[in-house]
Amino acid sequence: MDLHTAETPGLVRRLGLFDMTLLTMGTVIGTSIFIVPQVVARDVNGLSWMLAAWFLGGVLTMGEALVSAELAWRRPLVGGTYAYLRDAYHPALAFLYGWSLLLVIQTGAMASIAVIFARYCNEVTHTHIKEGLITTAVIALFSAVNCFGVRVGSTVQNVFMIVKIAAIGALIVLGWLLTGAHWFTAPSVARPLYEDWDAVTRFGAAMVPILYSYAGWQMAAFLAGEVRDPQRNVPRGLLLGNVGVITLYVGATLVYARALGGNLGDTPAPASAVMGLALGERGAQMLAIGIAVSAIGYLSQAALTSPRVYFAMAADGLFFRSVARLNPRTHAPVAAILLQAAMAIVIALSRSYHEILNFVMAVDLIFHLLVMFSLFLYRRREPGLTAPFSIPFHPVSTVCVMLVQAGVVGSLFYPAPGNAVTGFAIAGAGIPAYYFWRARRPHPAILVESVG
Repeated sequence: MDLHTAETPGLVRRLGLFDMTLLTMGTVIGTSIFIVPQVVARDVNGLSWMLAAWFLGGVLTMGEALVSAELAWRRPLVGGTYAYLRDAYHPALAFLYGWSLLLVIQTGAMASIAVIFARYCNEVTHTHIKEGLITTAVIALFSAVNCFGVRVGSTVQNVFMIVKIAAIGALIVLGWLLTGAHWFTAPSVARPLYEDWDAVTRFGAAMVPILYSYAGWQMAAFLAGEVRDPQRNVPRGLLLGNVGVITLYVGATLVYARALGGNLGDTPAPASAVMGLALGERGAQMLAIGIAVSAIGYLSQAALTSPRVYFAMAADGLFFRSVARLNPRTHAPVAAILLQAAMAIVIALSRSYHEILNFVMAVDLIFHLLVMFSLFLYRRREPGLTAPFSIPFHPVSTVCVMLVQAGVVGSLFYPAPGNAVTGFAIAGAGIPAYYFWRARRPHPAILVESVG
């Protein structure tokens, strides 16, 4: 059966371009932009290099987004990255991606964001509810909401995304208009970056949290099987969403650097500091509410997107059969959603999410590199298929993005090789699991997809 003309039984196409654009932004914007610029300012030599790092992160993100847009056009399938890896390389590699997503990548991120929400929730409400209760409740709540179907889940996610855009926009506008100009500058003793190898490695280290801040937009493509006209709306949504994220991130970074000056690197909560300067205690309180909303918005999209990967794995016969079942009324993969929620709650309560995020960053970037390289494989195997848009300066631009990402992976090994090795060990533990599920599978992969 033609992969591009078959339907996935049970899935309903209810999402459009607007949904995909906001979903792409929602998969990226969590709480990082409120905190990470301080880490970057601490590592680099002044405003120029700090902005260069954020622009470079944006350029790399757009380069990868263009590649993913073509992949989404070629394979507009449920599971997104899982489907690209499966069809380009081998089902085992796709399984390892889904395995890592469920065990550490997405669930660890959800746990971390839920804990941040719990802290800000107590701060805003002036209560002292146990963080464990709040994290469990918020993960369970938004997972339950998404069990009502993709349309309900996407609508909730869209509302939170609009609130997030408004909160960051208010931070940028008010921070620029109501605070003084104290531009962040380099220390007088700093040498030019090209003469200082330590500064080069610190610039590379600064790129790690930046890329983490930009990461996640690929998850929007996990819902390609539920998007109307996916060959048009999925690529466009990925690109438009990334443009929106880069605009907000660079704007916020400029405001932090202007308002806080040389203190930026020593200010652990730069967004709160800027709003405090602009509006006093009331401004800091408003931002705390905005961060809390941003956190639960991230949880909402995580419960919406990633379970489609586990659904695809199970439909391929490589996971629990129940995970491939859709609710007959809502057409949602309820078992997949609840499984992810349970894993995230366990990680949140175990307080191991910080270690997990350190472990999996290198693994996640390796999967990104494999996805980008898969485009070369698809173009060679399918020479007759030409996307309705082009990747500027491909293949040179694509290779350059891959080389820079490989350098960032190297910078993860350089200061803490144990973390990266542990991450690969966690991913590698999925190899025997893959062969276990493959041996239990009584028939070839049954996943059938559609371009609508």
